[in-house]
Amino acid sequence: MTASTSRDLTVTEVRLTPVLVADPPLLNTQGVHQPYTPRLIVEVVTADGITGLGETYGDTKYLELARPLADRLVGHRVDDLNRLFAEADEVAVDAARVFGQVDVGGLRGVQTADKLRLSVLSALEVACLDALGKSLGLPVHALLGGKVRDAVEYSAYLFYKWAEHPEGVTAEKDDWGAAVDPAGVVEQARRFTERYGFTSFKLKGGVFPPEEEIAAVRALAAAFPGHPLRLDPNGAWSVETSLKVAKELGDVLEYLEDPTLGTPAMAEVAAGLKGAARSASDKGGGGRRAGVPLATNMCVTTFAEIKEAFTRDAVQVVLSDHHYWGGLRNTQHLAAICRTFGVGVSMHSNTHLGISLAAMTHVASTVPNLHHACDSHYPWQSEDVLTERLTFEDGTLRVSDAPGLGVELDRDRLAFLHRRWLDDDGALRDRDDAAAMRVADPDWGRPAVPRW
Repeated sequence: MTASTSRDLTVTEVRLTPVLVADPPLLNTQGVHQPYTPRLIVEVVTADGITGLGETYGDTKYLELARPLADRLVGHRVDDLNRLFAEADEVAVDAARVFGQVDVGGLRGVQTADKLRLSVLSALEVACLDALGKSLGLPVHALLGGKVRDAVEYSAYLFYKWAEHPEGVTAEKDDWGAAVDPAGVVEQARRFTERYGFTSFKLKGGVFPPEEEIAAVRALAAAFPGHPLRLDPNGAWSVETSLKVAKELGDVLEYLEDPTLGTPAMAEVAAGLKGAARSASDKGGGGRRAGVPLATNMCVTTFAEIKEAFTRDAVQVVLSDHHYWGGLRNTQHLAAICRTFGVGVSMHSNTHLGISLAAMTHVASTVPNLHHACDSHYPWQSEDVLTERLTFEDGTLRVSDAPGLGVELDRDRLAFLHRRWLDDDGALRDRDDAAAMRVADPDWGRPAVPRW
């Protein structure tokens, strides 16, 4: 009898625990991070008592879907995920939760019922793979076909940042200090390097006028010569501004992420950069770097959005996110499509805990064409639900060969963070960076885009 047949892999229970996790006052085009951000911790329990862990967004609209989707998982085996995904369309989504406007923060993009379901299913899939791996004594990467690298490289995720949250807001202070100018950004990058060994840097832009953010990237290039640099203004710029910034920073940027909103606008920027590169080359000026690649985690977040973006050559790097795409297996499917069309692939990050980071690392280790360091907010999160924090060494995270994800839940920490969620009056259960900004600036509204 094999290990798989000797185990009862039937799901008998799914536990859903929303939590609020401390978040620093990080700035973006939409506003500033609230003092706490919601996450949802998922536990899938099998008949043999094995528990698998997953994590996703904890906003109310995800919680509303999580219970009916979790209920459908009960009675399935943890290796019966295809059937669960096929059944997911039968779970109704509140029409009020679906909208077709672009989120200027780039956190969700256009919100459809399918995207909501996939974000919840991603946590259920990861939890099932974790439980399956523990049952079989295999790491998750083995369940995905095996790793092609023993460590995954991550980049330092730099933010313009206040020293503390606005007056009157209670939250734990951090020791990072403020970063609101080029000198502050460079100092933040130095601390990331000293603490974690990161060798590539991404700056969240769209906060200050483009000239100021160009200066910050130039300061980074001077402080860390030859290191890969990225800039992500979350669609805050017009096509004209995007072209201007890309041309001015073309000699130092690894890629420019979502400078403008939507596939048509991104395609226009890409075409303009290619034209400039050809012109420079024809004049004997080289021009190779003028064609800086464009990356996205906003205009390509589902398989249905790939065709237009790829046929129009609007993006040259897709930043995957297993929460968006529906899990680790879909992330591998995305990477295969990108490889087929010669499009680069890396990973986007949301404000996440260690369960998500472990899942990201497992799937990243299996993707052959992962040629860019992955993003991660994890160093910004002072709190976690794991018994032991994951540790970056020389800017990389080693891939665990322990069964499942290789992480263990700290139930006391989970209970503490869940209690914070229970005690909240509802103001923080849905992330709203604009609302947080209004604490400091009552006249702040959701900025119209393009801002510049």
